[in-house]
Amino acid sequence: MEKIKFLVKGSAEKPYEVSFQRDNNNLSAYCSCPAEDNGKYCKHRVNILCGIQDGIVSNNKQDVAVVASWLPGSDVENALHVLKKAEEQFETAKQELSAAKKRFARALRD
Repeated sequence: MEKIKFLVKGSAEKPYEVSFQRDNNNLSAYCSCPAEDNGKYCKHRVNILCGIQDGIVSNNKQDVAVVASWLPGSDVENALHVLKKAEEQFETAKQELSAAKKRFARALRD
């Protein structure tokens, strides 16, 4: 089993501890942030899985690439793909809603 831990600056004064472990194709990730404590979506884990080093305050930023390399073929890969696709669809829907509101506002002025 392989394990890597990071310290990530978040909204709290103390950095969050984000840890990843891999056992064959099983990938697990934990974070000490409030979202993770409540069993919700944690951007700190997702960012590292996507290879993003922003906010990391520990001296092992190079290990982000190692963790990101664990994703392909893991049990988490498809779930992250579905999440990213849903985020893209949500962003498109927000843009369409904004455009519809503008069209509606213009229609009311005619």
